[in-house]
Amino acid sequence: MTPNVAGGEVGREAPTPSQALAFARYAAALDLSHAADVARTRALADLGHAALHDARRDGVRGMASDMELRSVAAEAAEMARLTDRRLQGEIDHAMTVIDDYPAVFEAWVQRRIERGHVDVVVRVGAGVPAEARGSFAEAAIAVCERDVPSRVRGALDALAARLHTQTFTERHKAAAAERCVQVFHGSDGMSNLVANLPTVIAAGMLDRLTQMGQSVKDARAESDSAGTRSMDQLRADILGDLVLGGAPVVDPTYGIDRAGGLGAIRARLQVAVTAETLMVKDENPAEAVGAALIDADTARELAGQVSEWDRLFIDPVTRTPVEIDTYRPTASMKKLLMARDQHCRFPGCRRAAIRCEIDHTIDYALGGHTHIFNLAHLCQRHHSMKQFTKWEVRQVGGGVLEWTSPLGRVYREDVPIPAVCFTIDTADPPPDAAPSGPPPDEPPPF
Repeated sequence: MTPNVAGGEVGREAPTPSQALAFARYAAALDLSHAADVARTRALADLGHAALHDARRDGVRGMASDMELRSVAAEAAEMARLTDRRLQGEIDHAMTVIDDYPAVFEAWVQRRIERGHVDVVVRVGAGVPAEARGSFAEAAIAVCERDVPSRVRGALDALAARLHTQTFTERHKAAAAERCVQVFHGSDGMSNLVANLPTVIAAGMLDRLTQMGQSVKDARAESDSAGTRSMDQLRADILGDLVLGGAPVVDPTYGIDRAGGLGAIRARLQVAVTAETLMVKDENPAEAVGAALIDADTARELAGQVSEWDRLFIDPVTRTPVEIDTYRPTASMKKLLMARDQHCRFPGCRRAAIRCEIDHTIDYALGGHTHIFNLAHLCQRHHSMKQFTKWEVRQVGGGVLEWTSPLGRVYREDVPIPAVCFTIDTADPPPDAAPSGPPPDEPPPF
């Protein structure tokens, strides 16, 4: 202890009554949160087990079993007000924790480790052979007990590598087979593009982007705004240009002197923007359907780049084109449905309509008409779920869909806010193309 000026010792100061009360409340909140997390994990695993049990009871396997899980996840997601994809991921995670790592789960229940530890153990343990999982789990618990979740990943990776029966080369080949690209949408019209790639490819990409960025800075620093952009901004801009405008080496037509091929493919983006924003009457954000919000200036710029687009005149009461008696909707009906639906019409799903299928609410084979009030966009996941599970849907008029879950809960899916919809690609319009849309001083009469 440190001596004080009077020759005594400075002891620990006791917390004030208000601090003691605050810490007591915080401790109680931690206890409640822990109990709730454990209970939720158990309940999610129970949902998954019940779905698989019902699938086995009905003698189904494969896709039908997955449909049962999708159905249960969709029901639970509506209860939790989450997307069913996220809820199914949480169910899978909960079953993995309880079924594959019972010792880790019990250590969590006993508060020897925290939930963050559990998540890291499961993530790292995915690469550990099943026969070594028990040994890995016991050693992982000891590691986690000594440190916080954010600092145990390296030790767990080393532990998993020692226990693995395969060489690093063999495991790298398997991991490389899982390479992927994902987008995580953020705020203010920005998103993160994440690529899971072999290290040598990722490092090489960063190096080339850096060299290109430095060349731009060196060549244009005195001539235009490129000299004011940071290296991070330049790398991001160059990456976008390369991905949106370049032709990949994996193109089967690479090196062949002919038009077409992968280099001719242009990115597609479905944008929904109100007429007021398009006519510069307000600055409200537009929506990149199935993605996130974008700023009004970008939406107007994209609309101006489209070589051609149709103005939609929709009856505000019926919103109905002429009924036909063929299976496939007409082009005008597809455009109207695209404008009406904007995205998958299953509750909570935001998959853009350009990524969806047009579904007959009442099946065409059962007498359902190819009519705007019997058609709606559904993504592949929810289209399949409508076909192969006990979820039911009916149209109640005005494009409104009413879904009934296997447990009898009813969910209403209203029509999205009416908007001007257009689909753009990144190709520049030809120099001799006529100006798209109305003249600047004559806004479209939406």
